[in-house]
Amino acid sequence: MKIAFFSTKPYDKIFFEQENEAYGFQFNFYETHLGPHIVNAIENEEAVCVFVNDKLNRQVIEILAQKGVKLIALRCAGFNNVDLDAAKEFGIQVCRVPAYSPEAVAEHTMAMLLTLNRKTHKAYNRVREQNFALNGLLGFNIYKKKIGVIGTGKIGKAFIRIALGFGAEVIAYDLYPDKELIAAGVNYQPLDKLFEVSDIISLHCPLTPDNHYLINSESLAKMKDGVTIINTSRGNLIHTNDAIKALKERKIALLGIDVYEQEEKLFFKDLSTTIIEDDTIQLLMSFPNVLVTAHQAFFTEEALTQIAQRTLKSIAAILATGSTDHDVLL
Repeated sequence: MKIAFFSTKPYDKIFFEQENEAYGFQFNFYETHLGPHIVNAIENEEAVCVFVNDKLNRQVIEILAQKGVKLIALRCAGFNNVDLDAAKEFGIQVCRVPAYSPEAVAEHTMAMLLTLNRKTHKAYNRVREQNFALNGLLGFNIYKKKIGVIGTGKIGKAFIRIALGFGAEVIAYDLYPDKELIAAGVNYQPLDKLFEVSDIISLHCPLTPDNHYLINSESLAKMKDGVTIINTSRGNLIHTNDAIKALKERKIALLGIDVYEQEEKLFFKDLSTTIIEDDTIQLLMSFPNVLVTAHQAFFTEEALTQIAQRTLKSIAAILATGSTDHDVLL
């Protein structure tokens, strides 16, 4: 059994090879993303394993089918980068990892919020230069703040537990309210109401055609002046230029993004010696009240272990029996 991995980094090899001892698959690792430029390199593989920025459009999927690929395994939860209709048409099954240490992403979300609010990244640099002044480092209490959480699946639920532990009041929006969260005191509201009353808004929903650019000029106008927004979900949930305008107008006081709508050209790469031509991300990073991390929220030992375990288990089950857990198979 041969599997072609795309968008791979050294840590992917470490965790997948470690878990592969139980399966004995043959791996071919490619650093490049999967797209039309590389798809013809696939030979004699029954499965491809891809990540968030691999582009599996109809053209790519048709060639995969011609080469005998039977399975596309996403080592992530989101699947907006795969043409599922084309995969079905060409008889290729698609699976994902719907839940891998949701606490990893939830904890990073709170870390971004605390860093932006209490400015610990700026304080760290100051004291290293023997500057012990507190001017410009003023923050606010999370306690009793209204935190709006959009999406209360596994990650959103994990973040809500953390927020409740800080003593925050949680307002939530989801198409399917969680009874446990309601019992814990979470107040589900319509989306417009959440926009209106929240001091902090955290995004934890998958990207769909219906919520593309969920945060835009129209929704921003409904929010409080000085709102804080954190996005550790998908970059295209935020209309970046609208967010920049809101930052300039002081509508957004703090913005933390671990995802970015043009991230496939930037994230997971060392560009420290190159000139970045994306003026939008450069402008964003120039704001003192914006924190950008490079799709790092998932990056813990526990999460990477679970991703490798779940992915290989699904591949083995699907290729052997044609099926696996219902929440994994798309």
